[in-house]
Amino acid sequence: MLLTVDHVTLYRYSQPVRGVVQSHRLTPSKFDGQRVLNWEVIVSDGIRGGSFVDGAGDHIQAWTVQGPVSEITVTVRGKVETTDLVGVLRGHKEKVPPQCYLGATAATTADMALAELADSVDADDNGLALAHGLSALVSDTITYRTGTTHAMTTAAEALAQGKGVCQDQTHALLVLARRNNIPARYVSGYLHSTQDGAAHEAAHAWAELWLEGLGWVGFDPANRCSPDERYIRLGSGLDAMDAAPIKGTARGQGAESLDVKLEVQQSEQ
Repeated sequence: MLLTVDHVTLYRYSQPVRGVVQSHRLTPSKFDGQRVLNWEVIVSDGIRGGSFVDGAGDHIQAWTVQGPVSEITVTVRGKVETTDLVGVLRGHKEKVPPQCYLGATAATTADMALAELADSVDADDNGLALAHGLSALVSDTITYRTGTTHAMTTAAEALAQGKGVCQDQTHALLVLARRNNIPARYVSGYLHSTQDGAAHEAAHAWAELWLEGLGWVGFDPANRCSPDERYIRLGSGLDAMDAAPIKGTARGQGAESLDVKLEVQQSEQ
C-alpha cells in the first residue's frame, strides 16, 4: 500500500518565548514492512541540529528555534510504501536487549487491579497465544472512547474507569505483558483511517511484544489486530512519553498550546 502523510503541528505561546529546543522522532522506521519514497520535516524558523539513530533503531533529529517567538509550525509530509508482515518487525536493526523493556514507568505501574488482570490469563499458553490473549483482554476491559483521559493518565487509572484511547490501551497491554515476563514497548506512528467502522485515529499507538522465535511482534488493542499495511511505524519507547514523536522545551514564561492537523491517505500505486 502507498500511504501519504500530511501532518502539521502548530505551537502557540501566550507570550513570546526566548527560544525552543525540540527532539523529533518523526522519521519512519527502516524495516522490511515499510519503504520511504519521500519524506521531509520542516520547522518554521528552525535550525536543524545533529541527528543519530539510537539503540532502539529510531532516528532522532534535533531542532532549535531562536526567539522571541510566539508560534512554531512543525510540518511532516511524505509517502511510504507499506507491506503487511502480520505484525512481525522483520529486518529492523537495533542494539537494545529486549530485557530492557521489562521495567515499569510511572504510566505503566501495576496496581492491584492490573496485577489481578495480568494473572487471570493462562500463562501456560505459548508466547504468541498468550500475547494475543493479553491484547484481547485489554480490548475487553478498556473501551475505546475519546475525551475520557488525558496525556498523563496512567494504565491503572484507565482500567479503573474502563475507558480510554489507544495510548491508555497500549499502556495497559505493556503492564500485562511485563507482569507475564514478556518484554513490551510502546510504539508511535500513523494509521490510515478507513471507512470500516473501526475506532482508530491517524496519529496512533500500539505495543510490540518480544516473543521467542519471532522477535518483536505488534499488537493493537484499539483495533483488535496486529499492525498491517495501514500502519506507518515511527519509533518506540518504554511508554508514551518515552516514544513521543516530538519532545521540546521552551525558554520563557508563555503558556503553550497546540493544534494538530493530520491526514493519512492511500495513494495510487
